[in-house]
Amino acid sequence: MKKTKGFTLTEMLVYISVSSIIILTIASFVLWVNRSSTKIKVLKEVLNNSKSAMETMSYEIKHAKSIYSSTSVFSTHPGQLSLETPNYAQKDEDVSYIDFFVCEQKLCLKKENQDLIVLTSDKVQVKNLEFNQVATSSVQINLKIDYLAPSDKPEYQASINTTSTVSIRTY
Repeated sequence: MKKTKGFTLTEMLVYISVSSIIILTIASFVLWVNRSSTKIKVLKEVLNNSKSAMETMSYEIKHAKSIYSSTSVFSTHPGQLSLETPNYAQKDEDVSYIDFFVCEQKLCLKKENQDLIVLTSDKVQVKNLEFNQVATSSVQINLKIDYLAPSDKPEYQASINTTSTVSIRTY
């Protein structure tokens, strides 16, 4: 009996099956890692925007002279907070005014006699901005930021709600 070298049909089918399973497993893992990475980037963008916005508002409130109630809008979305502050006053003035509000779904800061400053990136939108005056010198800030993304891709969906209460520090 003469021995021939090569594969039998059964060996070839087993080899193809095992190779296919390994390739599909690796491809699934790579896809999962890619989606997870995207989700982490989206969450990080939303979190960083929220953190930065809250820190800026908190800083300005803490260093303000008073809450300017005449132009502030409380307990509704979109709210507006106006502050009387000595920080940006002109040479011959004691105080200046700054405002926080939503403009084109972004959080904006307007300092008197200066250009508008956008506090959130183009990748996110402000879904809720509400200010509540807790006391004459304290403000509660409710901020909700969503990632701007197509609705059919769950890995691009992210939202964060933040609440903080800040008091004016009068020394």
